[in-house]
Amino acid sequence: MSSDVTAVLAPVRAYLAGHASGDPSHFRSAFLPTARIEGMADGAVVSMDLDDFCSRFAGSPAADEAHRTRTIDQVTVHGSVASAVVTLHHVEVTFTDMFLLLEQGPGTWLIAHKVYHRH
Repeated sequence: MSSDVTAVLAPVRAYLAGHASGDPSHFRSAFLPTARIEGMADGAVVSMDLDDFCSRFAGSPAADEAHRTRTIDQVTVHGSVASAVVTLHHVEVTFTDMFLLLEQGPGTWLIAHKVYHRH
C-alpha cells in the first residue's frame, strides 16, 4: 500500500471509529470544519454541516453495534485530492458513503465532503 493511500485512510478510519463508538470527536478529527454531509431521505435531499452531523451521535455505541460491519471498498489518490468509498452494514439498513478528501500538508488528509446512499 502506498504511503499516500495509508495517509488517506487515517481520516476514513477515524470516521469509522466515530460510527463504532458513537463519539463525535472522531468525526471532528476526520473532517474539515467546513465539510458538508449530504444524501437522500424519504425522497428529499438532506444536507448538513459537521456540527449537525456530530449532533446525531450520543457519545456511546449503538445498541446493535456488535452486529454492524464496515468496509473500506475503494481509495483513489490524485495528487492533493482523493476519494474513498465505505460500506456500513447496520442491522436494518446498509449505507454507501463516498468521501472527497483534501491533502492539508504532506501526509495529512481530511474529508471535505461526504455523500451517502441508504440502501
